[in-house]
Amino acid sequence: MGSTRILCIDGGGVRGIIPTILLQRLTSEPGLEDWLTSVEFVAGTSTGGLMALMIGAGLDLQTIRDLYEQRASKVFADSLLDDIKDVGKVIGADYDIANLRREAHDVFEERTLGQLEKRVLVTSFDLDNEATENRSWKPKIFHNFEGPDSDGAQLAYNVATYTCAAPTYFDSADGYIDGGVFAPNPTMCALAQSQDPRNLPADRAALDEIRLIAFGTGHSSNYLEGDSLDWGYVQWVRPLISLILEGTNGIADFQCRQILGADHYFRFAPTFPPDKSIDQDSVDEIPYMIDFAEHLDITAAATWLKTNW
Repeated sequence: MGSTRILCIDGGGVRGIIPTILLQRLTSEPGLEDWLTSVEFVAGTSTGGLMALMIGAGLDLQTIRDLYEQRASKVFADSLLDDIKDVGKVIGADYDIANLRREAHDVFEERTLGQLEKRVLVTSFDLDNEATENRSWKPKIFHNFEGPDSDGAQLAYNVATYTCAAPTYFDSADGYIDGGVFAPNPTMCALAQSQDPRNLPADRAALDEIRLIAFGTGHSSNYLEGDSLDWGYVQWVRPLISLILEGTNGIADFQCRQILGADHYFRFAPTFPPDKSIDQDSVDEIPYMIDFAEHLDITAAATWLKTNW
């Protein structure tokens, strides 16, 4: 199994339905019916990590779409009692991580990463490495490449839970939280993994052999007016989180473009209309996102696949 054809998917909660529909539309294009089947390596963060695991497990796109449409409300199930107990999100997460873990287990059962049909990489963040020296938190990359650091024995439903455990939305899971805190766009993680010298020779890919296509989950237009913002903690705390995440997302795109070039790398990252913003748990916006994804222009992505894939 190689790693020259790579698919990457960003984080974004229920917005994962957008790349799912885009993948459906692209596989319906004449001449592209089998392009997704030829993907050898799928990487994802948060909802993109969940999608990577589902694609790696061989689930078809309609099944994945149905899961978003039918089960998202179960994952993001809330109650007035919980809101009162947590004072909203002030002193507790919005949703019970058990909901997410249960739904993930229903999908993957006891399947391990090593039992998946494709190579996968899923990002998460370890809050405590429990080391006797240099105890700290650190990024965690789960993958099923063979080698000394393989996570092939990990249960897929656990990894799905870890990568989706977004702070404030869910409590942490076994000491892990959402990989979006460091890699909302996992493309550079995937590219680095493809070059790991510890990989078996069959899993190592020369840069000029790689074709990498990446999908965002919908981006809201954000900006801050003013040439000199004399702000402190109170003013910066809200925009700073989005600013850091979007900056991290953008730098991964820049790095891949510079390293791979336009013939080897393509990113499809749609932007919502200026007046539209959709949170990770906006289940009520699923009908809008379906319509949004079904009407996006996929010409450039289809042309790139036909020309370069």
